[in-house]
Amino acid sequence: MARQSRVQLKRAYDPPSPRDGMRILVDRLWPRGISKAKAHIDLWLKDVAPSTALRQWFGHDPARWNEFRRRYRAEMKRQPEALAQLRARARHGRITLVFGARDVRRNQAVVLKSMLAGRGAKRARRAAPAR
Repeated sequence: MARQSRVQLKRAYDPPSPRDGMRILVDRLWPRGISKAKAHIDLWLKDVAPSTALRQWFGHDPARWNEFRRRYRAEMKRQPEALAQLRARARHGRITLVFGARDVRRNQAVVLKSMLAGRGAKRARRAAPAR
């Protein structure tokens, strides 16, 4: 499994850094107001993003976070090849999961990082973005 130190989280609006390694966008939609050139995204994996229905239901409501995590993990279990692709990339070097959400503690990248590290659903809320 991917070591936690090889997987970082960063908002798409934060400036890229050479320490980011491969920058992978994990949103289904491109982040608003940022050009592709400025974002420096190496790979856009729409398949690891939450479904449109789940994303719209969650609406970044903190009260729905626990249920969002449960539902999103269930979605990802139905797409093992997408998660396997992330794990493979992390095995070969540092990756940064890039997301557009304002809430850096409650978004799909936090859940993905926890899944890549092999942590259970309850521990996903502790994963925090690297600065």
